[in-house]
Amino acid sequence: MTRKKVKLAYINNDASRKATYKKRKKGLLKKVSELSTLCGVDACAIIYSPYDTQPEVYPSPGGVHRIVKKFKKMPEIEQGKKMMNQEVFLKQKIGKVSEQMKRLKKENRDRELNRLLYGNLSGKMNLQGLTVTDLNDLTSLIDQNLKDINKRMEELAKETKTARMAAAAAAKVPPLMNREVNSTSATTSTAYNNNRGGGMQRRQDLNTQNQANNNNAMKFGGRDAIFPLRNNNNMNLN
Repeated sequence: MTRKKVKLAYINNDASRKATYKKRKKGLLKKVSELSTLCGVDACAIIYSPYDTQPEVYPSPGGVHRIVKKFKKMPEIEQGKKMMNQEVFLKQKIGKVSEQMKRLKKENRDRELNRLLYGNLSGKMNLQGLTVTDLNDLTSLIDQNLKDINKRMEELAKETKTARMAAAAAAKVPPLMNREVNSTSATTSTAYNNNRGGGMQRRQDLNTQNQANNNNAMKFGGRDAIFPLRNNNNMNLN
């Protein structure tokens, strides 16, 4: 939950003003202490109020005296270089608010002109009754929109051209790579054919050897042996 923004104005109620003073004083002294401890800088605070008989000082009367003495030793120009009082603070605040108002007025004016432009293009509104200032502002808005469109079109054209060049470069294979690929393919094919041919030759040799063994098995004493379909004891030799 966000904290409610406090209105910077004098508090008329005595009780509320006193409670706010105590709370803000405690917070201020805590911030000065944190600034001095975290950043290692000399910082002091002196607070006078109608609620206390003695002023509230930080870090101590001796510390305040030392820092004030150090400040007074500086040249007068340097002393007032970053000094801020209530008047300067209010002027800076007014300047910031004025800049914010100018920015909001410009945004509202742009919205109004855009509404007139698109309303006229859609046929829901016309440009009759507009002042010369309105027409000039509308013309400036149209020119700015055209510039933005042309700029965006140029950016898209450059991006498209870059993408096409990258795609063409990626699709193109260097000639040296082609030779290497072809050489590798030829070597693989030769090795495959050699292995295949060697296997076929080995199968032929084995078949020849088996046939020779079968022929030798059918020889007996240099003559062919005939095995008729009867008892082997009655086998005749030619």
